[in-house]
Amino acid sequence: MANTHNSLSPTEGLWSLRRLPDMDEAQFNQWQTLLEHRTGITLSSERRSFLETNLGIRMREIGCSSYQAYYEKIVSGPDAVVEWSTLVDRLTVQETRFFRDPDAFRLVSDYVITRPREQLRKRPLEAWSVGCSTGEEPYTLAMVLNDCMSQLELPPLFGVTGSDISKPAIDKARRGQFNARKLLGMNEDLKERYFRPSERNTVEIVDNLRDRVCFTRLNVLDLAGAPMHGMNIIFCQNLLIYFRRWRRREIVKRLAERLAPGGLLVLGQGELTDWQPPGLQRVPSEHVLAWIKRQTDEE
Repeated sequence: MANTHNSLSPTEGLWSLRRLPDMDEAQFNQWQTLLEHRTGITLSSERRSFLETNLGIRMREIGCSSYQAYYEKIVSGPDAVVEWSTLVDRLTVQETRFFRDPDAFRLVSDYVITRPREQLRKRPLEAWSVGCSTGEEPYTLAMVLNDCMSQLELPPLFGVTGSDISKPAIDKARRGQFNARKLLGMNEDLKERYFRPSERNTVEIVDNLRDRVCFTRLNVLDLAGAPMHGMNIIFCQNLLIYFRRWRRREIVKRLAERLAPGGLLVLGQGELTDWQPPGLQRVPSEHVLAWIKRQTDEE
């Protein structure tokens, strides 16, 4: 492309066409270390092109000409905190959908239906969706819990918390507004009861369900200080795959500490192998990776 060496201003429209140089090994290692240190997420060398693409898109948006310059902006620039938040959102928000793992949600339903009714009358059920992205998973949990309470002819005493590292994802989840395509394949009865039409081919969660779901920004590396305790259900799927094996175990150990006695922990299939979390009993299931926290004699 001719005459671009003096035309890098984004306002002139040429910077966005200029190809960034390939990321060398030292640069990749630098970004890899930063991501793992701050988020725990491990990027394998096979995902270098993924990192290059996402960094490149953001660098073009703000007119940054090299990986090193952008790294310095992220680490010590005046807007470092805001820029880091924007980048983490690009690197972590994954495609999700309602009822993504039907077997896991059926297990949750069976778990609630078989709880002693007296227990469900006395204390609200508390569920937590860890790494909830844009909210489809926690809203699905709320639908499942609401249906269980109706089936048991009990008042809907439950609450769901969704947490994620990405602030933009959490902001979108709070709005409870989704493209109508997100509902493709969903049971028509569920659509009718839990969604209403909104503007521009979108739908939104009905108020009485949305009021039972709250969202908070949380990095799973900071679970030790998380305010969630005594949770009846913790749902953590498609998150642990981004972490090293030792860190997965540490995260699951922290989550188990936040379960109420008899509480249910649901992970994604294959996310934790050859390890028995202490104090938890594996749920016998071919299709779902889940444990129940053992009750002590006093409980």
